Amino acid sequence: MTDSKKKRMSMLDSLAAAGTPPAPGSMMSSNRALRSARDAVDAHHVWELDPVEIEDERYSDRLDPKDVDDLRASIEQNGQTVPILVRRHPAETNRYLLVYGRRRLEAIRASDKVKKVRALIANLDDTAALRAQVSENTGRRDLSYIERALFAQELLASGFGSQAQIAEVLNVTRSAVSMSISVAKSIGTDLARAIGPAHGIGRPRWESLAKELSNTGMGMDELCRVASDARGKAAAVEQAEEEPQLDPSVAAFEAVVRHVKKTTGPSLGRKPRPKATPLLIDGAPAGAIRRSARAVRLDLTDVDDAFAQWLDARAQDVLDELHDRWRRET
Repeated sequence: MTDSKKKRMSMLDSLAAAGTPPAPGSMMSSNRALRSARDAVDAHHVWELDPVEIEDERYSDRLDPKDVDDLRASIEQNGQTVPILVRRHPAETNRYLLVYGRRRLEAIRASDKVKKVRALIANLDDTAALRAQVSENTGRRDLSYIERALFAQELLASGFGSQAQIAEVLNVTRSAVSMSISVAKSIGTDLARAIGPAHGIGRPRWESLAKELSNTGMGMDELCRVASDARGKAAAVEQAEEEPQLDPSVAAFEAVVRHVKKTTGPSLGRKPRPKATPLLIDGAPAGAIRRSARAVRLDLTDVDDAFAQWLDARAQDVLDELHDRWRRET
């Protein structure tokens, strides 16, 4: 292997290591996709491209993508140490599609001092490019739970593949993908964006909030206003105080939870008990019938044992008769 090839392979390896190294369980899957991207690099050096030549059509993975000011200042002072990865546009000459490195690209676009972005160019199709993006994302710890959940939902909605295929790419179980997509649907993109990434708020609390929202059917517009107000106030305090304050997006999450608790009362976290209608036999209490959103339950607790056995043996016939009667009457 030539020194130049070793150098460009090392550059792509450093892209995977940018930020925090992937967890041991995700390392093999991530390395496989990144190795494919590394092997597809078609030149022996880093190119300097005009940022206007690069299009970013990738799936969005961040709820707060504007955190590039510090990165811009660092690049202006120290230079761009890690190149981005692009691929050639399939239809336009001298145009490129971003594979990953969005924050570095945005930082340079916002800079008045740096005019060119350092990039590696790879020959990748749509699927390979997406796999490389996903693998690079899963190697970053700074993607919060809700950001990952929304990302999985977008992959499914875009037709990238089944939940099992998404789970394979993300190196998680299918049930984890299914649950995260369910949470993303219950929370909704608008509310998630109003809250923000909420680093430190893990899966259990997001699942709990999603369950409550599904049970209560609260209006999302109101919750978005609550989240936006709390986030704005926390951000103002953060700017005014020298001491570190609560993350504005975490403050927004907590405000939404408090609002849901206040609206639904102390039953937060518990499903409402089905309403019970008492049943009588010969004027004496015999039990109750309970109806919930998904079921009707018949409880006979004070009946003759012989009648209970008779009903148990003929339950299907009795149900068929009642159902036929309901159809005739309705």
